[in-house]
Amino acid sequence: MQASELRDKTADQLNEELANLKKEAFNLRFQQATGQLENTARMRSVKRDAARVKTILNEKAREAAGETE
Repeated sequence: MQASELRDKTADQLNEELANLKKEAFNLRFQQATGQLENTARMRSVKRDAARVKTILNEKAREAAGETE
């Protein structure tokens, strides 16, 4: 997932995407605990995607508040 793709989405879409990523991360952790996880690298990419979405949400919130860096 690219940050440029995320910047084109609305805040509601980003919140929905974040919820989906959190659910996927939970499922991956559950699979790892039961020994069913095959692609361990997916956990890392899901966590990074969630962090990316949070960063974009914070940027949009700052813009809405009128703050600049």
